[in-house]
Amino acid sequence: MPNANVELLQGTLDLLILKAVTLEPLHGWAIATRIQEMSRDVLTINQGSLYPALYRLEDRGFLVREPGVAPNGRRIALYRLTAAGRRQLEQRIESWFAFAAAMQHVIRHA
Repeated sequence: MPNANVELLQGTLDLLILKAVTLEPLHGWAIATRIQEMSRDVLTINQGSLYPALYRLEDRGFLVREPGVAPNGRRIALYRLTAAGRRQLEQRIESWFAFAAAMQHVIRHA
């Protein structure tokens, strides 16, 4: 279902961002790209949603912003997951699975 118009549930974007930066620090556009790739092109994150979420996660201590340089030499901001961010990611994943199981139960049995 590529390029489907899927609306994210509130709070889901934070989970996706935290998951996207688990392997390495990434800049904003790369985070959005990784989310799209991980979702098999179902989820597209727009810049108007992405950057406020990045700043919020940084303010909460889940991400740290570091200076970086793009392959073309341009200066960029890289976002790295903190230890607190890793714990938050684990909690959000547990909550997501509980929510998904409850939704499946309601949809199948209601």
